Amino acid sequence: MNAALLNRRRFLHQAGLAALATSTFAADAIPLGANVSLKGRRPFPDDNPWNRDISQDPVDPNSDAIIASIGPAKSLHPDFGTVYQGAPSGIPYIVVDSQQPRVPVAFQYADESDPGPYPIPPNAPIEGGPGSKGDRHVLVIERDTWKLYETFSSYPQDGGKAWKAGSGATFDLNSNKLRPAGWTSADAAGLPIFPGLVRYDEVMEQKAIRHALRFTVVKSRRAYLPPATHFASRHTDANLPPMGMRVRLKASVDISKYAPPVQVILRALKRYGMIVADNGGDWFLSGAPDPRWNDEEIHTMKRIKGRDFEVVKMNGLVTR
Repeated sequence: MNAALLNRRRFLHQAGLAALATSTFAADAIPLGANVSLKGRRPFPDDNPWNRDISQDPVDPNSDAIIASIGPAKSLHPDFGTVYQGAPSGIPYIVVDSQQPRVPVAFQYADESDPGPYPIPPNAPIEGGPGSKGDRHVLVIERDTWKLYETFSSYPQDGGKAWKAGSGATFDLNSNKLRPAGWTSADAAGLPIFPGLVRYDEVMEQKAIRHALRFTVVKSRRAYLPPATHFASRHTDANLPPMGMRVRLKASVDISKYAPPVQVILRALKRYGMIVADNGGDWFLSGAPDPRWNDEEIHTMKRIKGRDFEVVKMNGLVTR
């Protein structure tokens, strides 16, 4: 073997080790705990629908009628912040490592839930707090395997040695694989919840949100649009939004007068949009709680109205 070829093989070997070390460090760099920073790591591959730039996609022909059904005069409502009614405001999450013990989860809707055990720690934060009567989502990211575990209507049993939940789903954050057609998840649309949250670390540390966001509507259609896999309505009116429908903030909306953190969110709504994920309040935008949010600043987003959005052209609609 000549010297040039030998040196090239050594270089490639060292480069491979360096890449592996960088990858390992990226995982280890994410701390453990509730609502921690992901240090810029984005769930799912770059070509995943959540991560696709839709700013240049055509507008759906029925956009005006669908926006009218949701409410053109209604405000964008940031459904997250510091504290609301004595509990952290928003949908919390927790990052664990692969040493976190897995516990059994008994599901009410077991036929459309991924079976346990799930790596849910006893102190996992519950949406709305321990006494919540709301959706009670629990979101767990297993850092070392880069997998997401989510449950709905979650109740710890025996001090967290087991859990009861309405439904549950697991997602490989390295994969584009969807839920089976017709299946729900911990969310009505069959989508993961965590990737659609406005998070403090992205807004304040990265100063960029590089994915679509999650929002709700009061009245949805009996239909879904991939990457959603499930509908949650009996209404067949084509002017109602289906689960998985994506809207974006119109390019013409001036966001220059908003505070820089709010501009980060609004820029994401122009580039990646937001996806209908559940029935709830109209134009309610989901996020994770953090005591460092400036609630007054965030609430300036209410100046954005439904008429400031447009529906991205829908393809692949499922109605049965």
